[in-house]
Amino acid sequence: MKHKIIKTEKEYEAALVRLEEIFDADQNTKEGQEAELLALLIEDYEEQYHQIGTPDPIVAVQIRMEELDLKQKDLIGVVGSKGIVSEVMNRKRRLTVKMIRNLSDLLKITPKVLIQDYELN
Repeated sequence: MKHKIIKTEKEYEAALVRLEEIFDADQNTKEGQEAELLALLIEDYEEQYHQIGTPDPIVAVQIRMEELDLKQKDLIGVVGSKGIVSEVMNRKRRLTVKMIRNLSDLLKITPKVLIQDYELN
């Protein structure tokens, strides 16, 4: 059980393969302790090199709407009129503070995601 900090993609791939081999080992065994250590090393590497960014606000709204089986028309009154909803979702108009509050309540998306800057068309 000799492991070191993962610095390359090749080492990362090897660590994933080894972790898969010993994943179900009892925590009180050498392999169980090795699995725990590998998981930490892999997590550290992923945080540095495989970080998944937060989607921009419009993408986040679209993803959440899909998860909740909502349509654009369901945002009328939450975001504004049919025209305003269309402009926001088509990136012609920015979200306002009131829209962000309403969307956060409806879709359960943290305001931190919704206040990010994003490109308009």
